[in-house]
Amino acid sequence: MSNTCPNCNAPASGKFCSNCGAPLEGATCAQCAAPLTPGAKFCHRCGASASAGVADDPRSFASALPWTVAAIALVALIALVAGQRFSRSSSNDAQQAPVAAQAGDAPGGMPDISNMSPAEAAVRLYNHVMGAHERGRADTVQLFAPMAISAYQMIGNLDNDQRYDVGRIAAVSGDEQLARAEADSILAKQPTHLLGLILAEDAARMRKDAAAQAALQKRLLAAADAERAKKLPEYITHENDITLALDQAKRK
Repeated sequence: MSNTCPNCNAPASGKFCSNCGAPLEGATCAQCAAPLTPGAKFCHRCGASASAGVADDPRSFASALPWTVAAIALVALIALVAGQRFSRSSSNDAQQAPVAAQAGDAPGGMPDISNMSPAEAAVRLYNHVMGAHERGRADTVQLFAPMAISAYQMIGNLDNDQRYDVGRIAAVSGDEQLARAEADSILAKQPTHLLGLILAEDAARMRKDAAAQAALQKRLLAAADAERAKKLPEYITHENDITLALDQAKRK
């Protein structure tokens, strides 16, 4: 039976579109076997890529990393050359918001991940994306967000801290669907996890669901004291995010 792919509108049959790889009716996630929403980019349960033919097996990292590093290096070089062409016009902006390059970064502040482990590379790219977001560099966020998300996917089974990182990258780059999927994955295991609630609230705000956002803020405030007392490592790492979210929730 033929259908139309909800992603690219091409005639499609089976469980995945032969033109773009998007899931069709009846498709399931290769990672967790959950039913996939037709046209979805990511699994709503585990956050894995929903497209056919995308390798999510962490064992594929060894063969995929050299090509990933080469692609990132090429894009970074292009971005650096383009940046030099506009260095005069952007010099004033750079003086207003100077950012010290981290040790091991390439010229121009580009993250050098060639000699890092998958987890180290993911964290460096996360910091690069979030730093660009804080400085209002939307073009840099859009350039590096897919690379950062791919780096996390190559780690394999993500813990709650890493899932929050992926969700935050998705949120600042405008991918509400992935941000919501990562929040759901965290909250499915720990319904009062502060980072899961914060991420779910971000997703609700992105899709302009005021009722859901208000409900999640109430859950966040109710869980805050007991959860903070656990002193989980991810709570310490993201203490600023938690404090900011709680302050905003209290003002509502």
